Amino acid sequence: MTDAVLWVRPYISAMRLTIATWNINSVRFRIDTVAKFIKQARPDVLCLQETKCPDDAFPLKRLKRLGYEHVALHGQKGYHGVAVLSRLPFESFNLQNFCGKKDCRHVSVVLGERAGLRDPITIHNFYVPAGGDIADPAVNDKFAHKLSFLDEMRDSIALRPKADERAILVGDLNVAPLEHDVWSHKQLLDVVSHTPIECEKLTEIQKAGTWVDTMRAFVPEPEKLYTWWSYRAPDWKAANKGRRLDHVWSSPALADRIASMDVVKAPRGWASPSDHVPVMAVVEG
Repeated sequence: MTDAVLWVRPYISAMRLTIATWNINSVRFRIDTVAKFIKQARPDVLCLQETKCPDDAFPLKRLKRLGYEHVALHGQKGYHGVAVLSRLPFESFNLQNFCGKKDCRHVSVVLGERAGLRDPITIHNFYVPAGGDIADPAVNDKFAHKLSFLDEMRDSIALRPKADERAILVGDLNVAPLEHDVWSHKQLLDVVSHTPIECEKLTEIQKAGTWVDTMRAFVPEPEKLYTWWSYRAPDWKAANKGRRLDHVWSSPALADRIASMDVVKAPRGWASPSDHVPVMAVVEG
């Protein structure tokens, strides 16, 4: 696909699983965009965030025609929502709520023998609260909710893989944690998504689960790495004022089996795009 840079490790393996994550910002409004991406990229598993769609209105028929017959949904009308679409059958799926709210921000699936895998892989799909515009929890309930959500992720036993557990955590985590995950570290220190407290809390989640930041394993700092460009920029590509809000983490048992990582920028330039772009990872072995 155009505008994509593919980072690859050399592997020879009988098993190959391609996983994509994408904040689509309304799956029904952008179903043609999803279909276009699917036809070009053909991921085995597509994790969507911000689907903004109740489960009974999800465009299942269209997706099944595209080959994605296995779907795990956690959606609601108009806001938030996550989904896992798969060409391969699940062993199981699970929904987890945070902060005492049923706001549809997590779904996980397990792929195993039915998908042709010798050893199962758990995939967690998250949509972390954006947090509003004011980086002060005392006056901004949305920011307070985001910080509490991140704390609960850190403390969740389900997000602490065992030593031999093969797991991947993906999604729009709504935090750009590193200096070169944003276009200007100094100018964005007080901007929600890159404030020190958010970055610290996301790092705490990663450490608590011994998660490996797969994207930065392939693209170490100081290279810039973005997955989101604001709608406010009249020419997002020329301005290139991006942030890395979308993430792919892997458990230590799976980290060295991630064969490639690809930030697919082309969909940001399609008609009526999401402000996020897909990120793809290939698991081998």
